[in-house]
Amino acid sequence: MEYVLETSALTKRYRGFTALDSLTMRVPKGAIYGFVGRNGAGKTTLIRLICGLQEPTGGSFTLYGVRNTDARICRSRRRMGAVVETPSAYTDMTAEENLRQQYLVLGMPSTEGIPELLRLVGLEDTGKKKVKHFSLGMRQRLGIAVALAGNPDLLVLDEPVNGLDPQGIIEIRELVLKLNREHGITVLISSHLLGEMEQMVDQVGIINHGRLLFQGELDDLRKHSQGD
Repeated sequence: MEYVLETSALTKRYRGFTALDSLTMRVPKGAIYGFVGRNGAGKTTLIRLICGLQEPTGGSFTLYGVRNTDARICRSRRRMGAVVETPSAYTDMTAEENLRQQYLVLGMPSTEGIPELLRLVGLEDTGKKKVKHFSLGMRQRLGIAVALAGNPDLLVLDEPVNGLDPQGIIEIRELVLKLNREHGITVLISSHLLGEMEQMVDQVGIINHGRLLFQGELDDLRKHSQGD
């Protein structure tokens, strides 16, 4: 099996606190991997490490086969799009203007893909409406659109359904499934809601106090939970 992300005894310590404790996990290519744990379990810490926002204290990880200490890791990260914690956006701009700005940052040669990207995330009819007037669900979908601007192979989403109403949760779930099934994007999605993750993921990692308690297919987790 091919893995897009592998961690080996990955550790992150702060003063008197271990956020990740020798975490070893594997995200298969083509999977929707649900990274599940209560708030403070270490989910966002892992995401920040693989995105290069922080450096590990110990252990290592590979992204598309490139180790985090290798200079080529920057190139591997270009194959990844991420929404870390809350989606960032220019609130006085429209959705289209935000995407144009992201295309500029990425050095994309053309902005002709923006209308299709807006359609993909369900924001094609927002017109001149500024982001500050968007609902939380719309902001989440815009954050995903921004993460998709560079045509990534891996999409990392940090608690994307947190705070959303039932309709917003359904919209995010359907979008994630569409990106995976129709566009072949591997998705790593964190949440503290296992019940919600069960409706979209096929691989699961359960984390608590920085340690991985379970990793495997969703069906195996169900059997494990039932004591089979």
